[in-house]
Amino acid sequence: MSGIHPFRVLRAKPLWIANGVITGVLALLFTVFYVGANIDPVDHMKNLPVGLVNADKGAAVGGKQVNLGAQITESIAKSTMSGDKIDWKVMDEKEMKEELGKGKLYGALVVPHDFTSSTVALTGAATAGAPARPTLTVLTNQSAGSVGSGLARTATTQAAESASLQVGRELNAQGGAGQAKLPAAARVLFADPAAVTVKDGHPLDAHSGLGLTAFYYALVLVVCGMLSANVISGQVDHALGYTHNDMGPLRLHRPLIRATRVQTLAIAGTLMAGLSLLMGTLVMAGAVGLMGMDASHLPLLWLYSVCAIAVTGIGALTLLAVFGTPGMLVVTLVFIGMAVPTANATTPLQALPGFYRFLAEFEPLRQITGGIRAILYYDAQADAGLTRGWLMMAVGLALAALFGFGVLGWYDRKGLHRIPAEAKPEKTAAPA
Repeated sequence: MSGIHPFRVLRAKPLWIANGVITGVLALLFTVFYVGANIDPVDHMKNLPVGLVNADKGAAVGGKQVNLGAQITESIAKSTMSGDKIDWKVMDEKEMKEELGKGKLYGALVVPHDFTSSTVALTGAATAGAPARPTLTVLTNQSAGSVGSGLARTATTQAAESASLQVGRELNAQGGAGQAKLPAAARVLFADPAAVTVKDGHPLDAHSGLGLTAFYYALVLVVCGMLSANVISGQVDHALGYTHNDMGPLRLHRPLIRATRVQTLAIAGTLMAGLSLLMGTLVMAGAVGLMGMDASHLPLLWLYSVCAIAVTGIGALTLLAVFGTPGMLVVTLVFIGMAVPTANATTPLQALPGFYRFLAEFEPLRQITGGIRAILYYDAQADAGLTRGWLMMAVGLALAALFGFGVLGWYDRKGLHRIPAEAKPEKTAAPA
């Protein structure tokens, strides 16, 4: 038995340097991914999709047909006030409702059918007493994300207020000297005639977390897959006799069953696939049954949950098998560090810097969140994110299998077998 005190290892510079580099890099990366993605979403915003609807039927003015709604929507669509921050999508009411119901719009500005007639009525003599204001409607869409919906609401409200002022200038120009004879309240109304009303364009049920239950549910699925991969990897190694299993003060060790790296990953992957049935069931039971989360299409939600956990877990097992001990750090960065800020949940992709939008194209959490959102909020419509979710999970599983079995097969062919220290032959000194 060595007589060196164990605390003497703290004097070893390599121990401090190695751990300092690893923990320091992790701290810096998590700061960059989390804080950097959300410092200034307004400045980074680009092409946030917002609907622009003109339902105005117009009115006859001086023998001519006038449609103020068409003028307003055309002016907003051509406006350079917001640069490329807002992608105004001109559409009809039916199309707008469909797009809101698929999460493809973060909001909309609607000019109602009676806007011109209500505005023209302000010039009548009867309006001097109690004028009725025309309205412009701003629709929000919390189901697509509260931050994105808030950004769209701000942009559409500003556009509506600017349109009202423009209409007011036209009324004053047309009224001429006659406007001066109206009461002060009426003149103020003429300057800013339209009232802006805000409504929810795609209402959610009460227990939908203000549009965030899909994100948190998806995050639970990813975390379950990631953490269970760490557990399963360790337990498979213990079952094969490659590692000890510490249970409190007890250390258990099984007889060695030699297995190639490919066989070990296949065993762990099979175990993950089987246990995903249990985990997916319990996640849905806990969220819907115990906590009362609003959800429909429960069989589909269950199947999607099971597959998401299985694919995430197998992907994590692959990284653990290929990279060994550092694999857990890689898993944490891929499935949590880079995933949460790019999930298109708390902050829309259109409000992220370009690098994060690039990551979002393949980060697992974004794909899984899109599918869960489609199931929970958009009646499981395929083009609301569900098809992309299934497709990207299939691609992820295929890539994990190709990468994992390909690299591990190469390890095995090179003779880089997993031999525990106890099984390695001891070197003996050459005879004198």
